[in-house]
Amino acid sequence: MSDRFAVLPQYLLPKQALTVFAGWIAGARGGRLTTRLIKWFVGRYGVNMSEAANPDVASYATFNDFFTRALKDGARPLASADLICPVDGAISQFGAIERDQIFQAKGHRYATTALVGGDAALAARFVDGSFATLYLSPKDYHRIHMPCDGRLTRMIHVPGELFSVNPTTARGVPGLFARNERVVCVFESARGPFVLTLVGATIVGSMATVWHGLVNPPRGREVREWVYDDKPVVLQQGQEMGRFLLGSTVVMLFPKGPLQFNPAWSPGGAIRLGEVMASQQA
Repeated sequence: MSDRFAVLPQYLLPKQALTVFAGWIAGARGGRLTTRLIKWFVGRYGVNMSEAANPDVASYATFNDFFTRALKDGARPLASADLICPVDGAISQFGAIERDQIFQAKGHRYATTALVGGDAALAARFVDGSFATLYLSPKDYHRIHMPCDGRLTRMIHVPGELFSVNPTTARGVPGLFARNERVVCVFESARGPFVLTLVGATIVGSMATVWHGLVNPPRGREVREWVYDDKPVVLQQGQEMGRFLLGSTVVMLFPKGPLQFNPAWSPGGAIRLGEVMASQQA
């Protein structure tokens, strides 16, 4: 079966309604029903609760509390590197941006301008730069951390579709990551700007950042933007910057320059928060 044919049902499903319903379930305080749901999820997806700061599944009041669980101290040591991996998950794609085109999967590319919500001036800062697209599966830790020290300058919420973001969908839906709902976070660092984008998906109830809280809902039709020129938000490498309430993908953009990704990385490979992602040395 071709990937395009495999994703056809997603065009027909009421994705918004399913996502709202899933968000309601995930936020409900269901007592024993919530505990049973969490236990089923842990068994179904092989979640490693020994790494959690709180491994007792019965103690979580909501599924969201469990899903955004903290890791115990020392579970993810931070490598000494210019850029560290910001999440647990798997590598979707990474490499060079060709002018303004990001490689999604064989036969599919999309524009940086589309990813950041139509801001051509922002996208121009990443012409011929580098990108990394990282997928968080259901079993993964779902908090997102800083790849390097950074000062937040803008946050842009871009409404959009809610396709799944698994590898099959990435191969089957053109422009997937620039079509789905997303939260674009723009930072300045010692080596220049970078963008860290949280991409929504089917049943991703919401996305949140540490400085704002829940960004969605609401899910409107207009792009929303927050500027932080007068309200500096400075985060250190390895510090939490946001989280998914049900999982998805992050896409990072870096400007043109001497960036070298971890030579051990390859598409489809597993990654862990804190490992070496890249060097920005000449």
